[in-house]
Amino acid sequence: MIEIPSDLHKDLVPLAFLLGHWAGAGVHDFPGSEKCNFGQEVAFTHDGRDFLEYRSHTWVLDSDGNKVRPLESEHGFWRIDSDRKVEVTMTRDDGVIEIWYGELADKKPQIDLVTDAVARTAGSRPYSGGKRLYGYVKSDLMWVGEKQTPEVSLRPYMSAHLKKAVTPEEVERWAKALPDDMPDDGIAFFK
Repeated sequence: MIEIPSDLHKDLVPLAFLLGHWAGAGVHDFPGSEKCNFGQEVAFTHDGRDFLEYRSHTWVLDSDGNKVRPLESEHGFWRIDSDRKVEVTMTRDDGVIEIWYGELADKKPQIDLVTDAVARTAGSRPYSGGKRLYGYVKSDLMWVGEKQTPEVSLRPYMSAHLKKAVTPEEVERWAKALPDDMPDDGIAFFK
């Protein structure tokens, strides 16, 4: 179920499906990099202004699903205009800054993005652009990313399937909203 917070900026209502904390796993595969499974945590938050704040952290998983080491981190800001055009500014931990433009699909929670501008620090790896597709499917957030470098044509390199996660703040808010007369044994609650 998609909730629309009462303090969400009115322009962001079409992006409300992104809001929240998400966690899951995916696959990373790009020439010149280690092919691996990865874990991911993503947060889309807002503070009442006309943008969503985005944070993503990924890490390499071993064959048992345990964290091995960090993979990538991103931080950005998402906006949408009245014509459903989406713009994203994003900074990556490897020294890349990107501007993405795209569009929210008609009548479904899906966003296609393409890089418009890429800036790199001297120490970053070669990168010249990418595409991303985000979709809200059966209450889950799924995405696939494509990238290109001067040596490698545009191709998929990461994809993930994320589930809505509960934050400690949400648990605290829910706990405070419980009635005072809750049964002690938990079983009576369901009778």
